[in-house]
Amino acid sequence: MEAKKEGLLSRFIAWREKHISHNQFVLILSFVVGVLSALAAYALKHLIHFIQHLLTGDFDPHSFNWLYLVYPVIGIFITGLFIRNIVRDDISHGVTKVLYAISCRKGMIRSHNTWSSLIASGITIGFGGSVGAESPIVMTGSAIGSNLGRLFRMEKKVVMLLIGCGAAGAVSGIFKAPIAGLVFTVEVLMLDLTMSSLLPLLISSVTAATISYILMGTDAMFEFHMEDAFNMARVPYVILLGMVCGFVSLYFTHVTTAIEKQFKKLTNPYYKLLIGGGILSVLIFLFPPLYGEGYETIHQLINGMSENIILDNSLFYGHARFLLLYMFLIILFKAFASTVTNCGGGCGGIFAPSLFLGCISGYLFASICNMLDWVIPVSDKNFALFGMAALMSGVFHAPLTGVFLIAELTGGYSLFLPLMIVSVSSYLTVKIFDKNNIYAIRLAQRGELITHHKDQAVLTILKVSDVIEKNFMKLSPDMDLGDLTAVVAKTKRNIFPVVDAGNRLVGILYLDDIRHIMFRQELYHRYSVASLMRDVPVRLSIEEPMEAVMRIFEETGAWNLPVEDVTGEYIGFISKSAIFTAYRKTLLEFTSD
Repeated sequence: MEAKKEGLLSRFIAWREKHISHNQFVLILSFVVGVLSALAAYALKHLIHFIQHLLTGDFDPHSFNWLYLVYPVIGIFITGLFIRNIVRDDISHGVTKVLYAISCRKGMIRSHNTWSSLIASGITIGFGGSVGAESPIVMTGSAIGSNLGRLFRMEKKVVMLLIGCGAAGAVSGIFKAPIAGLVFTVEVLMLDLTMSSLLPLLISSVTAATISYILMGTDAMFEFHMEDAFNMARVPYVILLGMVCGFVSLYFTHVTTAIEKQFKKLTNPYYKLLIGGGILSVLIFLFPPLYGEGYETIHQLINGMSENIILDNSLFYGHARFLLLYMFLIILFKAFASTVTNCGGGCGGIFAPSLFLGCISGYLFASICNMLDWVIPVSDKNFALFGMAALMSGVFHAPLTGVFLIAELTGGYSLFLPLMIVSVSSYLTVKIFDKNNIYAIRLAQRGELITHHKDQAVLTILKVSDVIEKNFMKLSPDMDLGDLTAVVAKTKRNIFPVVDAGNRLVGILYLDDIRHIMFRQELYHRYSVASLMRDVPVRLSIEEPMEAVMRIFEETGAWNLPVEDVTGEYIGFISKSAIFTAYRKTLLEFTSD
């Protein structure tokens, strides 16, 4: 059966190469990726809403509900069982996984990611996990692009482009925001925007948005009616809000990474469930707006509904005087709720938490300003909108994504100028302290992050294993000069690794060091390899990042350096010339239009 499928596929590929040009087929694939990404986004949104309505549809808003202590733990438990027993792979940190696939796996994303993240995040969020569906759907869309490209045996560069198409289609489909989908791919996934990549990305984004319009209507995701036109006199407050949201972004990022670091010390998944699920349940019980994505709260705040609705189902219900304190505590604990959801065994992203935090932060900022007599009154609805753009910009280091996403999510296109101001203000504030965004920080720490800097991007793509040379004749330390001369006669190399019985490198012998004595037969039994070899100046690991390898070459002035595996056994040598050749080839592939 498999052989028959392979035969059919081979015949189709041969037919395609004869009748459809390469560029045309890439456009066709980008269209298919857009359609599939939008359908995946639609399925995920409806799965989440179905579960949430089933569990919380009959809750009484005027009293707290003990089930908030139960649902999140059940959701994380079911998700953990699904991942460990069915998926059997780590599917957390979806966008980080996509970045890793682009940087280090030549665009390869496992086939199960086309559905596993969708199911896991649907269960997690539906049962109240305080995370978003966007990172999992980006992972799903990117996996669709990767597997579709590899199915039709496309070259590596096209597979990476299709990953970007999948991500663009996923963002566009779930938010009905085609421009934001395109900009997200360029800013966050850091794919270069060339003429050859622009059209496929646009096709995927527009196709996904169109499918979403057909399935979910053409209304903006968050209905927003602007009642207070923006006044230029409020620009200083917008800048200040951007700075405040920048620091909230830093708080969110650093709390997230700190909690993840602590949970990594736990190896038992049930301990993680007990701790993570317990913390999440208590937080949601005390602050019900932390349940799920939090989009209902956003809808209420940007449409000027009664602020007291935020207090529904909480212990604070009926105590409106504590509303601002309640909002501040939500900002404080949202990072904990989102992180323990994932660390406890759930699956979700931080798109929705960022939008939620930004909306609360902007609304709280405006409310405080309006309490001060010496401050010009500001629109709390508008500032809630600005806060969403600012948090997106700060957390993801993506100011354009923040601007276009919020404009498309709400239809607030008339607020483009303040959205740009607040996004840039937040971004510049964050960049003072953090070089990388929350997605990239894990890869950057391991030297596995691709960037828009061409030289660094190429070095990131290159691996030691790609350029290692293994055709060197190995010597034993107890060999004499006569044995050595016989080995020299069989090779054109002028470097010889000296290894012990365990294949561990003990020295290096250079042909130039023995050239003056190698033909004097009377010395053949007087000298041993051990007496003629040199100490090993530097040993490279097979896992060494190429950027570090180039730095070592620069510091030592060497032209060839030995490479060892993780156990310390000798593998081969890496040379500058081999790196330069691979560099030029990769750079040509990376930059060709």
